[in-house]
Amino acid sequence: MKLCIAEKPSVARDIAKVLGADLPKQGYFEGNGFWVTWTFGHLCTLKEPQDYSPHFKSWDLIFLPVIPQNFGIKLIPNPGVEKQFKIIEKLVEDCEEVINCGDAGQEGELIQRWVLQKAKCRKPMKRLWISSLTEDAIKEGFANLKPAEDYQNLYLAGNARAIGDWLLGINATRLFTRKFGGNKGVLSIGRVQTPTLAMIVQRQKEINAFTTEEYWELKTKYRDVLFAAAIDRLKTREKAEKGLDYLKQHEFEVIAFEIKEGKEKNPRLFDLTALQVEANRKYGYSAENTLKYIQSLYEKKHTTYPRVDTTYLSENLHPKIEGILRSMNFYAQFTAPLLTKPIPKSKAVFDDSKVTDHHAIIPTEIPPSSSLSKEEKLIYDLVAKRFIAVFYPECKISNTLVEGQVGTIPFKASGKQILEPGWREVYAFEKKDETEKKDKDEEQTIPEFKVGEKGPHKPLIHQGKTSPPKPYTEATLLRAMETAGKQVDDEELREMIKNNGIGRPSTRANIIETLFKRKYIERKKKNILATTTGIELIDTIEDELLKSPELTGEWEFKLRKIERGEYEANQFKDELITMVTELTRKVISEKPKIISFNDEVQPKEKKEKAPRKTIIISWEDETCPKCKTNKLMKGKTAVGCSSYRDCGFKLPFTVFGKKLTEKQIHDVILKGKSSKLKGFTNHPDHLTEGVIRISDQGEAELAAE
Repeated sequence: MKLCIAEKPSVARDIAKVLGADLPKQGYFEGNGFWVTWTFGHLCTLKEPQDYSPHFKSWDLIFLPVIPQNFGIKLIPNPGVEKQFKIIEKLVEDCEEVINCGDAGQEGELIQRWVLQKAKCRKPMKRLWISSLTEDAIKEGFANLKPAEDYQNLYLAGNARAIGDWLLGINATRLFTRKFGGNKGVLSIGRVQTPTLAMIVQRQKEINAFTTEEYWELKTKYRDVLFAAAIDRLKTREKAEKGLDYLKQHEFEVIAFEIKEGKEKNPRLFDLTALQVEANRKYGYSAENTLKYIQSLYEKKHTTYPRVDTTYLSENLHPKIEGILRSMNFYAQFTAPLLTKPIPKSKAVFDDSKVTDHHAIIPTEIPPSSSLSKEEKLIYDLVAKRFIAVFYPECKISNTLVEGQVGTIPFKASGKQILEPGWREVYAFEKKDETEKKDKDEEQTIPEFKVGEKGPHKPLIHQGKTSPPKPYTEATLLRAMETAGKQVDDEELREMIKNNGIGRPSTRANIIETLFKRKYIERKKKNILATTTGIELIDTIEDELLKSPELTGEWEFKLRKIERGEYEANQFKDELITMVTELTRKVISEKPKIISFNDEVQPKEKKEKAPRKTIIISWEDETCPKCKTNKLMKGKTAVGCSSYRDCGFKLPFTVFGKKLTEKQIHDVILKGKSSKLKGFTNHPDHLTEGVIRISDQGEAELAAE
């Protein structure tokens, strides 16, 4: 038998269905010469310090740094994990070949390799490498299985990353907690989280140190066009008033008029970071939630693999693009013009040299159903429209520049008109956000001017104030992490320096959430601000290596070189051991100071509880969600369609071992899903919490939302 190991039960089910392994067993599927089993993400983790020696359980400074001679792995202590691992271990022992069907990325490779290492696998191994979970993609993947050795460097990079994070995280966290924590709490230090916090603290300090200054500008209106003086801002009202008097004494003269036709390039396809940035900018979604929604869309087969860091497609995908566009019926008004002629094979979209493990995120040929959550629909819409937009013509614009002068004072005005919308047609009906509105207000429609023309004008003074730097939002923080703190607006340049970003696309959301959980940062509306603890922690760290985004970016670059086989994983480990050893010696000799923790919660006054309202539900007034024809009725064990024999719809009071209230059932039927619930004890994928929805087949399903 051939053993396939997937990363999740739901993915294992999809693979088993395609392979014909349709006989469910305890912890796996069987059939057609295959066993298909699964992990629950990580089953194994690196051993903790006390696993190497009992005295390392103590955080005493005399035991630092903790540097194991050989790093070992262990099972995550959890009964469900241990039970599933025993099943995998037995299947590995009895099979003739293992097919690694883990997520096709560095983390997915590491998860599977650690499990197989723990199971002492000596069997021949192959790798399934696919970018979507559609039936066609799985079939194609199994027809082109790769040798496991092809992904050895990917595993080595993942393992080096985990060891590096362990070495720095364990040692620096213990070191700073004991030296500066004053027994009040843990001071968490991380290879990526600390430089990320340092960027937020630096921005916070720039904002706090900023002094607002008033300034005055001279402007004038000539032929209904607003011109601004092309001189430095004036620091006093007196100077502005004198300037205004001077302007009133002279006519406006046009000295240059130029119209240049140009093009606005199409937006790029999404990588994970760009999608998280856009979802935060447009909908306020956190990076973590966006990843959750796009991962769900991938597992439901509507989009391709999401944890990617490229905005390009492989050249061999070009023949499939037309089929995907044809399947996108909901977007027919936008796809129809594209389907009248061959899809262009532009180097800005298709470029094998820019694609590593996976291509950019795009829709699959399986359109989404109406059962998606509102958030999933909005994320799918972002991906779908971006996919369509890249194949449209460029947007043609005209840029107009007018230069004038009043006496000796030069003036300028500029305007932009869209001549041919091109790709902008895809977004024509969308609401403009505040930034776009502001830019739009500043754009003027400029009439034809003749050089040398003169005339009266209406001068005025504009008074303004200098603005401090803007706090980070999740969108701008993700971009800063991607570019190791450099301000890069140009997409092509950003693509080039991604390899030196801090963290990986798949881990950045988790890093930001960790900083929130540690109470080093906090949200105020969309803004991210450093807390007192966060600021004091960064101020305490003297070693630039720990908090420099550029240096952390260099480590990231080395990890990518390990992936490509251009750098030794052991050398990376040795460099970190040297750094941790020097850091320990240096910090121990520093003067101690105590960092304040701002997580002391003030006791809240108890509010008097309002009496609970009793909700009476009249099921006979509600229409069946499946057949949309008959009314519902309540029985002893379920609520179901009054014509159950024909329709088949019913929603039991007890679902996956949890008893639901009538109100919860009412929410599922009327709103499409319940609120988040806990206490499920009998789910096939071992889920214990989530929301109950009605599937396309009219049955209750539990989604980990």
